[in-house]
Amino acid sequence: MSREDDLALVCEFTQSESLVKHMLAVEVAVRAYAKKFGEDEDKWATVGLLHDFDYERWPNAPDHPLKGAEILKERGYPDDVIYAIKSHADYLTDCPRVSRLDKTLYACDELCGFLTACALVRPERLNGLAAKSVRKKMKQISFAAAVKREDIINGAKDLGVDLDEHINFCLDAMRTIADELGLAADGLSATEQ
Repeated sequence: MSREDDLALVCEFTQSESLVKHMLAVEVAVRAYAKKFGEDEDKWATVGLLHDFDYERWPNAPDHPLKGAEILKERGYPDDVIYAIKSHADYLTDCPRVSRLDKTLYACDELCGFLTACALVRPERLNGLAAKSVRKKMKQISFAAAVKREDIINGAKDLGVDLDEHINFCLDAMRTIADELGLAADGLSATEQ
């Protein structure tokens, strides 16, 4: 499968611009880890991009990600890609995170969502955002309240990376597509400046 195929699948099942941007953020972070670890960058990026493609249609557990897994199987995606996507759901106890790919997706998923929330409340967006500020926001329970802080912490731990390094690594990856994510400082509208 090509990235074009992956994007077509995302567009077929997802209307929400913010959800698409989330999947793009996770894609770029997971791809960056694949490069760091010497893994298959395209395969890992596919996992990052497609991990929530079914969420808008089937947001309830266990439909998400099981409905998506069925679609991916029908369309010929490899078993390890499907498994990694299923493993990001804590409630699927028959899909523990075992591979580095599984653990990387889990570590990047919730964190990328939180980093986006952190960037959106700053005029500079991603520019200059660092782990220290993100950790401070993590302590504010009312900020991005739906984000599970324990998932962010446990994800980094399971991946075997320092949390601050993990935050900065994902930020660096997301900055490479900041315009596409709507998180570039120069992308502010006149009313936001």
